[in-house]
Amino acid sequence: MAYTIDRAFNDASFEEINQRTRKALGDHGFGVLTEIDVAATMKKKLDVDMPSYLILGACNPSMAHQAIGIEPRIGAMLPCNVIIRDTGNGEITVSAVDPVASMQAVDNTQLTSVAGEVRAMLETAVRDI
Repeated sequence: MAYTIDRAFNDASFEEINQRTRKALGDHGFGVLTEIDVAATMKKKLDVDMPSYLILGACNPSMAHQAIGIEPRIGAMLPCNVIIRDTGNGEITVSAVDPVASMQAVDNTQLTSVAGEVRAMLETAVRDI
C-alpha cells in the first residue's frame, strides 16, 4: 500500500508550490501547525547541501478532535505531514501522508473511518494545489 498522496509539478517554483500547498490545505480545513526546513537543518547540523525539502505539519482541528476522542494516544501520530521537495530537473513534488496507511497499526474501526475522511480531504487538497 502506498503511504503518501503525491503530485508533481513542472510549471512552478518551489516557493510558488509552497504557497499553493498552504492555500489548498487551508481551503480544505487544515492549518499548518509546524514547519521543518529539512535542507536548512541538514546544512546547519551536518554541513550537507541538499535540494529544498520542507515538512508541513498540517492539522484539521475537527478531525483531530474526533480522532483523539476515539483513540486518546493517537496524538502521537498527528499532525498529518505534507512534504514539498525539489526532485530535480525543475520538478517539485508534494506528498501528503495517507492517514489510512499510517493508522493501520491501530486496531480501531472507528479510527479507520476518520482516517478515510481525512484521506479524502487531503487527496482533494493535493489535487487543488
